[in-house]
Amino acid sequence: MRVILIAGAISLFISLFGTPLLIRSLAGRGYGQIIRDDGPTSHHTKRGTPTMGGLIIIAAALAGYFISHIFAKGIVSASALLVSGLVVLLGLIGFLDDWLKVSRQKSLGLTGKQKLFGQAIVASGFGYLGIHFKDSDGLAPISQNLSTVRETSFTLGTVLVVLFIALMVLSTSNGVNLTDGLDGLATGAAVMTFLAFVLIGVWEFGQGCANNAGGNCYAVRDPLDLAVLAAAFAGSCTGFLWWNASPAKIFMGDTGSLALGGALAGLAATLRVELLLIPLGGLFVIITGSVIIQTLYFKITGGKRVFKMAPLQHHFELLGWGEVTIVLRFWIIAGLGVALGLGLFYAQWVTQ
Repeated sequence: MRVILIAGAISLFISLFGTPLLIRSLAGRGYGQIIRDDGPTSHHTKRGTPTMGGLIIIAAALAGYFISHIFAKGIVSASALLVSGLVVLLGLIGFLDDWLKVSRQKSLGLTGKQKLFGQAIVASGFGYLGIHFKDSDGLAPISQNLSTVRETSFTLGTVLVVLFIALMVLSTSNGVNLTDGLDGLATGAAVMTFLAFVLIGVWEFGQGCANNAGGNCYAVRDPLDLAVLAAAFAGSCTGFLWWNASPAKIFMGDTGSLALGGALAGLAATLRVELLLIPLGGLFVIITGSVIIQTLYFKITGGKRVFKMAPLQHHFELLGWGEVTIVLRFWIIAGLGVALGLGLFYAQWVTQ
C-alpha cells in the first residue's frame, strides 16, 4: 500500500514545485489565456494569465506513477497503461486547442466538431483495447458487462461497450472542461473524485476474488494499481491547485480539463464502477446539465433563458456572488456527491 503514498507524494512534489517553472516559461512566451468578450466582465482581469497548465498535471501524475513503481519494484499494469494513454491523447487534443487559441490570440481553437471527433476516436480506441489484454484469470481491463456500483451480469457486447465507453469519456472530459471556468473549481472537485477512486481501488483489491473467493468478491483486473494511478492524479491536482486557486497564477486549459475528464472516466471503466461516476462526479454532471438545459430551452422558446448564463457557475457570478464563494460552495456540492457515491458503493457490498 505504501506505493500509493509514494505515487501521491511524488506527483504532489513535482506539480507543486514544477508549476512555477511552467508559469515562467509560458509567460515568457506570451501563452496567456484568451477571455471571451461575452463572459462576465470580472474575468477580463484574467486576460493573459498563463494557460496550458494541464501539461504539468499530466507530467507530474505520470511521473509519480512510474517512479513509485521503480521504488516499490512493482509491475506496471495494462489497465493503468490504457488509462494513461487515454489521458495523454486527450491532453494532446486539448493542447492543440489551447495552442491555436494563444497563437491566434482569439478564444477560438478547434471547432466543436473537430474536438468531439478527436475525443471520440481516442475514447473508442480506449474502449476497444480495454476489452483485450486479459490476465491469467481471464480478466480484461474493461468488462463487456455493464457496471453500476459494481459489475453486473448484463452483457453489452463489443460494439455497445465501445460506444458506451466513448460516450462516457466524451461526457466526462467535456463536463470537466465546462466546470473549469473559475479559479480552482474543476481542480479541487477532481481531487475529491480521484481520492474516492483510491479508496474504491484499495477496497476492491482487499475484497477481490483472488483474496476472498465468494459471491460478494470483486472481479477487477488491476484495482490496486489503478488506486496508485488515482493517487498520482490526486497529488498532481493538489500541487497544481496551490497555484490555480484564486487569484489563479495559471489555468489548466483544455490540455488539463480534457485529460482529467479522461482520467476520471478511464478509472471508472477499469474499476467497474461506470455509473457510479455520476454521483462521484456530481458537480460535473450538474454543470453539464445546466448547459444542456440552457441550450434546449433557448431553442424551444426562441431565445429565452433559464439561467442568466451557462455554465451554472457564471449564472451565480451574474447574480453577484463572489468567485471564491461560488468555488467553495460548489466544492461542498462536489464533496457531497463523492460521499454519496462512496456510500452507495459500500452499501451495495454490505447488503449483497
